[in-house]
Amino acid sequence: MILISKYLVPKGYVGITIFPFVFLKHRRLKTDINLVNHEKIHLRQQLELLIIVFYLWYSIEFLIRLLVYGNWKKAYKNISFEREAYVNEKDPNYLKLRPLWNFINFIKI
Repeated sequence: MILISKYLVPKGYVGITIFPFVFLKHRRLKTDINLVNHEKIHLRQQLELLIIVFYLWYSIEFLIRLLVYGNWKKAYKNISFEREAYVNEKDPNYLKLRPLWNFINFIKI
């Protein structure tokens, strides 16, 4: 379910997925097919890791990358979940063909 809330989406971002919801900053973003697909990829990732494990893994990986890169944006962009979503957001068929736990292929040091 897609909801609009400029207050729940952190500053500097246009969307956030908190299972089972996708929050977008502005109503017009509902028509951004790539953004919506990006967020749907996150929904699948969250389901695969039974939601809580996803958030723990995401947080720990972000902190590690923040230590490595020393830069918030670079750390965020290099989280395996984000890398998978960004690389595949333009492919409308990605979720139909995506192997289970495919985010693992996007882990890099």
